[in-house]
Amino acid sequence: MEISLIKIFFVLIIIITFYAVIRNLDIIKIILIYFKDKLLGK
Repeated sequence: MEISLIKIFFVLIIIITFYAVIRNLDIIKIILIYFKDKLLGK
């Protein structure tokens, strides 16, 4: 029983981390596009 609970908890952490990375990638893309526009805007 304890082993299955640990596995479920571990899978949830992986899913949450994966979701956070995807969200951060979107933010990083927006920042990169913003800086590119600033550099090309000069």
